[in-house]
Amino acid sequence: MIKYIVIPARYASTRLPGKPLREIYGKTILYMVYEKAMLSNLKDHVIITTDDKRIQDAAIMFDADVVMTSPDCKSGTDRCHDAIKGKDADIIVNLQGDEPFIRPDMVDLLFDVMLNERLDMATLCTPITDINEYTNPNVVKVVLDKYGFALYFSRSPIPFKSSHGSAYISQRTILNNQCIYKHIGIYAFSRTFLEKYVTMERCVLEETESLEQLRVLENGFRIKVLITDYNGFGIDTEEDLERAKTFSFRKTT
Repeated sequence: MIKYIVIPARYASTRLPGKPLREIYGKTILYMVYEKAMLSNLKDHVIITTDDKRIQDAAIMFDADVVMTSPDCKSGTDRCHDAIKGKDADIIVNLQGDEPFIRPDMVDLLFDVMLNERLDMATLCTPITDINEYTNPNVVKVVLDKYGFALYFSRSPIPFKSSHGSAYISQRTILNNQCIYKHIGIYAFSRTFLEKYVTMERCVLEETESLEQLRVLENGFRIKVLITDYNGFGIDTEEDLERAKTFSFRKTT
C-alpha cells in the first residue's frame, strides 16, 4: 500500500489572505506543516498542491514536491484528488496547509487505522477543555457514535445540553466531558473512496455549515474518528495567527 501525504495550500483565503506564507517563529505556516509531514514514519511520499505560483515558488525553495492544480477546485480534498492523478497512491492523507502544530504521530495514527481496518475515510478529534472553543464557530465540533464513527460535524456547540435554564454546557462539564470533541483538520482516504467523493454533489448540510466532510455523511457513508490528545489549532484568522506566535511547541509534543 503506497501512502501519500498531500498538503493543499490556497493563497486566496477569505479570512486570512496569503495564509500559507504567513510566518510563525520565522517559518512560513506552509513550511511548518511540511516539516511535520516529512517526519511521518509511515508515509511514502509528501506533496504540496496549490493553484498559486507564489506558494509553488515558496515550496520549491525548501525542495518540496509541488503539484499545480486547477483554480476551479472547490475544496482542499478536490485539490488532493487532482494532485494524485497518475500516481500510485493507495492511501491519501489530506493534511491541510493551515495546521502547523499537527504532530507526525497523528498522521501515522491515520495511516495505521487505514492499513488495518476496511475504511473509506478517517479523521481525528480531541476533547474540548475550554468553554470558549465549545462556543466558537471557527472551532468545528464532532459527535461520535459508540463505535467511533461521526454522527455529525458542526460549527455550533454540539452536543447541546440544556438544563436548569442554562444555554450551554458549563465549564465544569467541559473539563470533565466524555463526549465533547473538537475536530482536527486532517483526513485519510482510500484511493477508491476519494475518487468517489469528488463525484458527489455538494449537499444542503455541507453548504449550510461550510464543512466539506458533511458531504460524506449526507451521502450515507461513514467517517471513522480517532480520539487523540492534541492542544494545537489551525490558523484561520489574524487572531489565530497572533495566538500561534505565543504558542509553545511543547504543548503539541
